[in-house]
Amino acid sequence: MQANLEVLEGLVRRLDISVPMDQLESEGLSRLKRLARNVKMDGFRPGKAPLSAVSRQHGPGVRQEVLGETLQSRFGEAIQAHQLKIAGYPRFEPKAGQAGAAEMTFSASFEVYPEVKIDDLSSGTITRPGVDLGDAEVMKTLEVLQKQRRTFESAGRAAIEGDLVKFDYQGTVDGTAFEGGKGEDFAAVIGEGRLLKDFEQNLIGLKAGDSKGFDMTFPADYAAKELAGKAAHFEVRVKDVQAPVLPPVDAEFAKALGVEDGDVEKLKAEVKSNLEREVKRRVQAKLKEQAMELLLQKSTLDLPQSLVAMETDRLLKMTEADMQSRGVQTMKLSSDMFTGQAERRVRLGLILAEIVQAHKLTAQPEQIRSLILEQAQSYEEPEQVVQWYYQSPERMQEIESLALEENVVAWVAGQAKVDDVTTSFEELMGRA
Repeated sequence: MQANLEVLEGLVRRLDISVPMDQLESEGLSRLKRLARNVKMDGFRPGKAPLSAVSRQHGPGVRQEVLGETLQSRFGEAIQAHQLKIAGYPRFEPKAGQAGAAEMTFSASFEVYPEVKIDDLSSGTITRPGVDLGDAEVMKTLEVLQKQRRTFESAGRAAIEGDLVKFDYQGTVDGTAFEGGKGEDFAAVIGEGRLLKDFEQNLIGLKAGDSKGFDMTFPADYAAKELAGKAAHFEVRVKDVQAPVLPPVDAEFAKALGVEDGDVEKLKAEVKSNLEREVKRRVQAKLKEQAMELLLQKSTLDLPQSLVAMETDRLLKMTEADMQSRGVQTMKLSSDMFTGQAERRVRLGLILAEIVQAHKLTAQPEQIRSLILEQAQSYEEPEQVVQWYYQSPERMQEIESLALEENVVAWVAGQAKVDDVTTSFEELMGRA
């Protein structure tokens, strides 16, 4: 077998592979004979069609199949002989002017994986947030849970932020009513953002039975384009003002949140445990983001365009499927929209693979199980969640990838300078 390797531009390589035609014909004939034993063809009983008829109908497909398998086999042998790591798939093309030749030569064009060079990371800096969780954070979380289960009662006073206001309204633009500009028994909580801020502010201070007229301007980026940026006049009549009533943090409240015996202290302990897991997750996410950015800055490599094309196509199809599942109708997506993201993901993937291999950062079974247990703790029946992961190779692959990323982040943190910065819980959660 002949398999000459040619180095082209960048990562592109080309192999010339010669295939004996008598071997292809022999294997093709053998397959046609086996096919003829059972093939169904019009005018013949199953397995009784003459070989010539079977060859006319199925010969081209069988020969193409044999050729494809032979090329893949010989290509694989040549790759091993030249010790190449292939990125993507090869493209086979026959050489010109080979009619009637005893051997046919095909050119296989493909890309190889690049050399990844990673500079010294010691000059890089990573900031690691440090958060102290105390009773205050637990109580704030409980307050959020209380608000989620609040009720409302008529207040008999003027509306303030946080109240539920029921009202009728009529809006006009240039003295003319517009679609959606009228409503009866409309209810909204002031401050939750369901209403435009200028509209909400005009409800504050009104009580049941009050009426008010006011002018306001719709935002320039308002969803209803026909109203965007236009001045409007509204008349409102308040029917009721209701104040929020929070449930007490007691045994019933604890039971409603899954603590079967109603122990409030146990509820607080579970809340704190959940907060600790969330803090750990967010700190790890921030470390990962910085570690990946540092690696991108410090690494040099050529990108295999075949891998970029495959990742671009994957991202496009994934986005289309997501939009379809949510019933979103939009224009046809272009692959160009995902090229930049695909290039970044491929670059990072190659860098991480190099680091994992070079520094033996393979995920260990106990590390994978620890991550699964951590994921399962946020569910009511963690044992079933653990089984759910172990029953699926795809889900296990996701966890293993997560473990590898954690190993790389830890390795980067060990190479770079790490500044520990005291951070409030609110800041870490993005609420500050």
